[in-house]
Amino acid sequence: MPVEMSTLALLTVTGLALSTAGFVYLRASRAQIYRRMAVPDRALDVSGPDLNGVTPGTHPSFAQRLAVLDDILPAETFGRISAEIEALVDTERSYLPTHKKGGTVAYDTLCAKAPHVVALYRSPRLHALVSDIVGVPIQQTPLHDQSSLSVLFYEKPGDHIGWHYDHNFYRGRHFTVLIPIVNRGREVGALSSARLLAKPAGGEIEVSTSPNRMIVFEGARVLHKVTPIGDGERRVILSMTFCSDPRNSLWQGVARRIKDTAFFGIRALWT
Repeated sequence: MPVEMSTLALLTVTGLALSTAGFVYLRASRAQIYRRMAVPDRALDVSGPDLNGVTPGTHPSFAQRLAVLDDILPAETFGRISAEIEALVDTERSYLPTHKKGGTVAYDTLCAKAPHVVALYRSPRLHALVSDIVGVPIQQTPLHDQSSLSVLFYEKPGDHIGWHYDHNFYRGRHFTVLIPIVNRGREVGALSSARLLAKPAGGEIEVSTSPNRMIVFEGARVLHKVTPIGDGERRVILSMTFCSDPRNSLWQGVARRIKDTAFFGIRALWT
């Protein structure tokens, strides 16, 4: 019996040591990825791409915590960003029964393969525009938050997401910015049957997601959903998140990692 117990203890210690070493290795690997992500592409304009309609004080009201602007990107910029996104092939499919089905490309993948998309997200021009719309200065959410910048793909029949709030894992107010890249129905020139529905103060509304429209909303306060897409249709959305104070508590960081596993797999646990 003492020998058996010693063997069990040895196996337990060995298992814990290997688990700890594995976690440390994975965290170190992620740290290298974040260092690479933090370095901007020197070939790109550090101020970011031009935007349409950026005159301060001329934007729609954000009183209901939701605002839209049409044709936000100049045609050349929109074309360049669309081309980068269409070249992405390694989407991560996720399925939560009765709630969500679709594909996602995470921030770290975009940093490696879509520099113009990243430049838009980090653009001081975009930050100034969003700050002006929401009425508070905003910042990027952190590099290790894979939802800070992502691309959402609705392209298989039934892809959707049910009613939800965008959880805020930060001390400040949290905002979501969407720019539809593709929204194609079965008929030529028609939008897909997938609809973005929201419930700001005053009841349920439909928010058009035609390409190159910018939708800004406070997702932690506005309930929203996307209805299922039909066969032969396609909808691709660039999603960006910002925060007035991107610091968070230990518990908020743990909760964010757990949430991200639903979109980006188990690797989100060591981000």
